Amino acid sequence: MTMTPLKSDFLEKMRQQFDNAPYPRTPLEEFPKNPKTLYIHSLVTAYYRRNQKVVTPAGKLILDAGCGTGYKSLELAIANPGAKIVGIDLSPTSVDLARKRLQYHNIENVEFHAIAMEDLPSLGMQFDYINNDEVLYLLPDPIAGLKAMKGVLKPDGIIRTNFHSSVQRVIYHRAQKLFKQLGFMSGTEPEAEVQLVRETMHCLKEDVFMKRYGWNSNLATSDEAVLANYLLEGDKGWTVLEFFDALDKAGLEMISMVNWREWDLLSLFDNIDELPLSVMLSLSEQSIPEQLHLYELLNPCHRLLDAWCGLPGQTQNYEPIADWSDETWRSATVHLHSHLITDEFRAALKEAVTEAKVFEINRFFRLADVSIAIDSQGASCLLPLLEMPKSINALIDWWRTLRPFNPVTQEPTSEAEAFARVKTLLKPLEEIGYVMIESNL
Repeated sequence: MTMTPLKSDFLEKMRQQFDNAPYPRTPLEEFPKNPKTLYIHSLVTAYYRRNQKVVTPAGKLILDAGCGTGYKSLELAIANPGAKIVGIDLSPTSVDLARKRLQYHNIENVEFHAIAMEDLPSLGMQFDYINNDEVLYLLPDPIAGLKAMKGVLKPDGIIRTNFHSSVQRVIYHRAQKLFKQLGFMSGTEPEAEVQLVRETMHCLKEDVFMKRYGWNSNLATSDEAVLANYLLEGDKGWTVLEFFDALDKAGLEMISMVNWREWDLLSLFDNIDELPLSVMLSLSEQSIPEQLHLYELLNPCHRLLDAWCGLPGQTQNYEPIADWSDETWRSATVHLHSHLITDEFRAALKEAVTEAKVFEINRFFRLADVSIAIDSQGASCLLPLLEMPKSINALIDWWRTLRPFNPVTQEPTSEAEAFARVKTLLKPLEEIGYVMIESNL
């Protein structure tokens, strides 16, 4: 497919920028191995987060909207076995590199097109999942970009998109304005401009605000970091409230922040009980967008406002498993997340069981800032899940086989005792995201 005529001078300039400096600059031969990144790129994660239902990626159609040089397209292909990946990007040079990358890794069920976001309807496809990562904040009209993706989304599909936080990102936006005023960001000689930025920052006094708080060793050595922060043409930021407003104007509904565990407002306080009553009452009255906005004002640590969203009416108000009745529990099926089950994970789990050692599940990838240590008997209960999902009742029976009697009383392990033990094991693992528990009621 040939590239359609660009709709504005800005888009033409952006195309030139990424033709001259394709992004990301990840080496062609590098293979994605980070389980946490694959976990995020798996549509299974997003679908479960929305409706507490486990889907299979096989046969799904995934769009990488703004694929760049294709590294994230490769991650999407690895994270979603059996799915077809379609990548689009404004830059023909980037698209050519993306094709070569996927061919190098023998990924066949993929295609790429050098088109603008607004030309998505020309593909004649409807997508189950759209990855729009590190793109939206560069578009001249981000809401139009959201609407374009909405137009090619299946009714129950999910979009992952993100925008730079104007609160966290403020110093880099200042740097971009500074170097823009100095005549940088022409798009024709990016390497030369990177060197000029470094020379300029080197000459600044150490106590100058921008150097003290906006410059670091990574920027001093990585050309890509300078281009993506100091010399990023068209970079924009929103607050959380502006992000929610944009989704609403585009006719989309927030599902969840992608890193939702890291947006817990109450986790910022040492002792909630000591908060003034009026403050506590006010916090409890805040809507979800307002709570997230308070978090970013108090603790602007997130560069990206990273979210899953979809068409209104598709999110079910499911009951958290912490509130499940015994009847709901007994109907359920338990899945280990597929990106947790690596060769290393299998070996470590079996070693913990065999040698009666504590199993630290977050050692394999950390999904939350907590440590979860599972005793060897609890680890034994996870063994059947390595091969396939299991019903709660099957895990109860397995636990009674592992521990047929109480070592203190010598009484046989009752079904109720095994049921309680299995629930105690699984609740924190599901809350963090290592396991998925699907009710069949």
